[in-house]
Amino acid sequence: MQVPKQWRAVALTAALTLAGSTLAGASYGGSGRHDNTWVGTWATAVTHGNAAGSTNLGLTDQSVRLVVRPSVGGDKIRIRLSNIYGEKTVTVGAATVAKPNKATPEQSDIDPNTLRTLTFNGSGTASMVKGSELLSDPLNFELGNLDDLVVSLYFPVNTGPTTFHGSSLQENFVGPSNLVDQPGGAAYTLTRRCCFFFLSGVDVQTEDSRGSIVVLGDSITDGTASTFNANNRWPDQLAERLAATGKPFPGVLNAGLAGSRLNHDGTEPSDNGAFPGFNEVGVNSLARLNEDVFPQTGVRTVITELGVNDIWMSDDSAAEIIGALRQLNTQVKQRGLRSIVSTITPFEGMGGTDSWTPAKEATRQAVNSYLRSSREFDGVLDFDKVLRDPAAPSKLNPLYDSGDHIHPNDAGYQAMAASVPLKLVR
Repeated sequence: MQVPKQWRAVALTAALTLAGSTLAGASYGGSGRHDNTWVGTWATAVTHGNAAGSTNLGLTDQSVRLVVRPSVGGDKIRIRLSNIYGEKTVTVGAATVAKPNKATPEQSDIDPNTLRTLTFNGSGTASMVKGSELLSDPLNFELGNLDDLVVSLYFPVNTGPTTFHGSSLQENFVGPSNLVDQPGGAAYTLTRRCCFFFLSGVDVQTEDSRGSIVVLGDSITDGTASTFNANNRWPDQLAERLAATGKPFPGVLNAGLAGSRLNHDGTEPSDNGAFPGFNEVGVNSLARLNEDVFPQTGVRTVITELGVNDIWMSDDSAAEIIGALRQLNTQVKQRGLRSIVSTITPFEGMGGTDSWTPAKEATRQAVNSYLRSSREFDGVLDFDKVLRDPAAPSKLNPLYDSGDHIHPNDAGYQAMAASVPLKLVR
């Protein structure tokens, strides 16, 4: 994926805001079911390959090794691959899963004792026609809570433009030919700091399911500016809090997408000229519901963290933003799911032409005022209150500012996760 540096920074600066400290609306205990149930344990939002670069060219006689950290554990797993944005049939020549080799410093090395072959309808190979997804056969595989998982995939013929997630904040690896069975990662000659290729989800089977939480958000949910390879995104840290209780907990599925907007597609340039538009930013949030939210396994709760990009990039009005959030809420609740929303966090001081103005700040405050007083949602998380500078509420608290004045640092993401009432998301 080749993205000009000046736009890459802007795309990553296209943050959105997620959940926080104060709670409005109903509270749910979530009794859960006690049976062998499939539940989502890890997910990522995927988009179309970019107009140029490696995601446009695709993969040809190459393997990828992708490192993910599921949330809730189980005794069986399956993975979901996506060609939903592909332009032709994609052939999967081989696929394996394993746990990383903790005895070496290389994240591309796997523990050979845990290496298992994935099958699809009983076969080691499979095809994904364009616009489709592919679910692997269930595999006996003991996965603990918060255990890392390494997924290796081989693509023998050109895939065409990839369906991918462009901001992994995790090193992933690409190498020539079929390398899925290789315990050592040295043959994976290319380290990519950007991408999850074709992999969109991991499910586990568990005896005590609490369903899953899907976080529909932007780069703040996606973890922009957090430490690489550290799983410090706030949804990751929320999963850690839930696991630390020692009680059964829901899977936490991160559907954050850097640059995502409520009312605009990623290819749409910003009004102020600071952002030219990219495929990897994805479609508008209402279109994302049917791709990133509703199909997730066992989803029971949806947290929506969106709106800041509509303000700084598109100068949308408070009425336009509120209208989109209300429509998202209506559709989520119509599916019988719990709907939680977050306030929009501060961004004064971020770079870019007219990115922040007093008028845009007034829009942010108007949306937040509405959300705090609304009783339409099942819960309101006030991340604005968590992250803002008490002395200058239109700015991030310096303790939580990554330096770009819109994205939190690791401490800020931790504060966000710590502020979520666990009784609301169980």
